[in-house]
Amino acid sequence: MDKELSGVILVNKHKGVTSHDIVFKIRRLYGTKKVGHTGTLDPLATGVLPVLVGRSAKAAEYLLSENKKYIAEIKLGITTDTEDITGNILTKSDTLPTKEEFFDACKKFEGEIMQIPPMYSALKVNGQKLVNLARKGIEIERQARKITVFSIVPTVINEAEGLYKIEVACSKGTYIRTLCADIGASLGCGATMAELQRTESGNFKIENAYTIDELEKMSESERESLLLPPEELFLEAEPVSFSDFYTRLFKSGCEIYQRKIGTSFPLGAFLRVYENGEFIALAEVKDFPDGSAIKSIKFFKI
Repeated sequence: MDKELSGVILVNKHKGVTSHDIVFKIRRLYGTKKVGHTGTLDPLATGVLPVLVGRSAKAAEYLLSENKKYIAEIKLGITTDTEDITGNILTKSDTLPTKEEFFDACKKFEGEIMQIPPMYSALKVNGQKLVNLARKGIEIERQARKITVFSIVPTVINEAEGLYKIEVACSKGTYIRTLCADIGASLGCGATMAELQRTESGNFKIENAYTIDELEKMSESERESLLLPPEELFLEAEPVSFSDFYTRLFKSGCEIYQRKIGTSFPLGAFLRVYENGEFIALAEVKDFPDGSAIKSIKFFKI
């Protein structure tokens, strides 16, 4: 396999495996150890998981668009320690809200809200993963974080059993398990997440994703042809290119002052830098003593 292989493969993750399990399988299929992923999915969850291969693997920290869309099943009337159906049941309620009450409750969680991350999560506090503490029966105080729920669209699966489906569009860092639990708490009956599918991650959609089984049946060349170019990770960044002279300076690590090249991108803007029509780097507009300048932050091709 080409050692310079670089790109994004969209995996439609199946239930019962971790995101790291998917990474291990992609390492084997693409013949490289340089593999990472964006946005962890729990073993219960299915759906689109962008996996970064080769030089793209270190790009996750620079991703610009990380909004997500999910379809979840929510079961009213029970709570669990993991906030999903795989956990130990903590409480049960025989009194369930009406469909209208549930729909109204969902609407109250749209917009900017504060959410406390669950103990059963990969989030680290003081260097320790919360899930590892939770498995030892240890619960610690967590700071609430601001998230944005752009929309919640609820539908009925079985009103008598308190089973509903919600389609959620949200910002990075949103825990759908916790959203389900919080909706249930607001109704006084409790709730847990029964199913979860991620349908979109940033610019990537599930209809363009492949299962591991599908990938395993393909030839090496077929799998390689599915790799999306690294620039697909940064489509929200403005494209820019320089003259040969400034391209050489940029590639050597120099800052490129905007007043010298006639650009006026705002401070903090991320840019996709091209050479001869080929994406080579992600850059940022930064403030320097002599003015604003374009400075490389990650090269994808030298």
